[in-house]
Amino acid sequence: MSESLTFSQLDLPDAILRAVTELGYETPSPIQAAAIPKLLAGEDLLGQAQTGTGKTAAFALPLLARLDPAQNEPQILVLAPTRELAIQVAEAFQAYARFMPAFHVLPLYGGQSYTNQLKSLKRGSQVIVGTPGRILDHLDRGTLQLDKLRAIVLDEADEMLRMGFIDDVQTIMDATPAGRQVAMFSATMPSQIRAIAQKHLKNAQEIKIESKTSTVERITQRYVMLDSNQKLDALTRVLEGEEYDASIIFVRTKSATEEISEKLGARGYAVACLNGDMNQANREQTIRRLKAGQIDIIVATDVAARGLDVERISLVINYDIPYDSEAYVHRIGRTGRAGRLGKAILFVSPRERRLLRTIEHATRQPIEKMSLPTGEVIEQRRIESFREQLANTIEAKNLSFFQDLINDWREKLETTDADLAAALLFLAQKDQPLNVAKQFPEIREPHARGDRPDRPERGDRPRFERGDRPERGDRPERGPRPRREMQGNYNTYRIEVGKEHGVRAGDIVGAIANEANIDSQFIGNIKLFDHFSTVELPADIPTEIFQHLKKVYVRKQKLNISVDTGGHGGGDRAERPAGDRRPSSAPAGAGPRPGAAPKRRTRE
Repeated sequence: MSESLTFSQLDLPDAILRAVTELGYETPSPIQAAAIPKLLAGEDLLGQAQTGTGKTAAFALPLLARLDPAQNEPQILVLAPTRELAIQVAEAFQAYARFMPAFHVLPLYGGQSYTNQLKSLKRGSQVIVGTPGRILDHLDRGTLQLDKLRAIVLDEADEMLRMGFIDDVQTIMDATPAGRQVAMFSATMPSQIRAIAQKHLKNAQEIKIESKTSTVERITQRYVMLDSNQKLDALTRVLEGEEYDASIIFVRTKSATEEISEKLGARGYAVACLNGDMNQANREQTIRRLKAGQIDIIVATDVAARGLDVERISLVINYDIPYDSEAYVHRIGRTGRAGRLGKAILFVSPRERRLLRTIEHATRQPIEKMSLPTGEVIEQRRIESFREQLANTIEAKNLSFFQDLINDWREKLETTDADLAAALLFLAQKDQPLNVAKQFPEIREPHARGDRPDRPERGDRPRFERGDRPERGDRPERGPRPRREMQGNYNTYRIEVGKEHGVRAGDIVGAIANEANIDSQFIGNIKLFDHFSTVELPADIPTEIFQHLKKVYVRKQKLNISVDTGGHGGGDRAERPAGDRRPSSAPAGAGPRPGAAPKRRTRE
């Protein structure tokens, strides 16, 4: 339908059509072609379509057409799950209404100054775009009036449900006038979303746009098997060897965003980090710089990157594998949007194989194993890139001044054109040398436990006769290892198995690592008490994994894991620190693996 339809056939006002034309829109997408006529007619709408299909224009264009420009009070309210999406939707409204006189749109989201928001609300805006929490704050304060509201839009309703905002959404919907128009858009339609639609939408027109290919299917997915200490080297090889316009690198912790962006910056990359500790002004500036091509790489956490939609992003690198497949799909969804192709690369350690299989099962697609670019490949890429820069310069620049210099230098230096060009090329490439093949030694794939080569058979190992084995007393004394603070967001959890059940720290590590697919390096300090134990784990454990851990047995005791509330009392004292807590397979006295964050676990 939309292939032959044009925007001029959709009965949109001239001012909006002019803006659409200047923005380069030619024909409406399927969701736009289906939704715009219905919303123009004032009907309620329930739309199901994937992110990146043009939903914003599908509701913004018709609702702007029904706006009363003389009324400087909120007439349209759009609820979005994230600050980034709220900003993008507000920017889209502003772009579509550029030729509408006295138009004002106001984004409202957490992290902004209330003072600035209150000033903007007093000035008046016809369109409000906000996150549920901040909209509800203003309703409670009485600083946002919705009595003149004509329409409300729920954008990415299933994401708001997943993030826990659905009760706020219900409260906001109840506070809007009864006669307002309602449009709800969602990529999926879980029962809670359909229940809201049945309650608040009247005679709603339902449209469902079947995506020809899912976002995941439009993305080439590959993985690299490597140890943690190989990641940074592997990352620089991927960034050198892959073709991309802009890239986003996902890590688990805020500190990692800063550390990796700093190291990449030192290697000459145009990079910035994006994490939850940044204030909103800095976050917005970073995204603007990415869109403008001033930076090419973003290192981000999952939360910081939610709602990020930058057309330049063509490569997603999962530096740290996510704990759940849904987070993986959201991550790689930052590329391959609106029909574009994208690439995603996943770094996997041998201990994380099961997480890889879980992701493949959830996405119903195999993730292809890849080899890292070799030194020869990187060298050739640099040479080709430099040659392309030369060709563009020769074609586009006036070089007469430099040609005169070359002729003069050739005579004064009594050299040939070839030697002069070679010397200039040598000077030009000093910051990023072209002859680098030998600087990138092979990265060998790590072996899974039990697969290590060159391990002598039991019969080849040295044997001690009785009485010949070195006495324990001849070995140097080991003092207790110091406890180090955990990095990133960790919680302390209580599990209902303790010393009286014969449990050891290694039992707990093995159970959690195997049942929750959590690499043991992310299992923190363990304290063994008489009747129970405590363990530090990442704070972002998915709910389904947490519930599964409740049912896991260790030493015939159900873990029944829960958030530790302290107050253990003096009658159930923890053991004194007794060295580094490691599973029994780790070498005694071994420190953390090279490259891993210093998360030293102790049994206390």
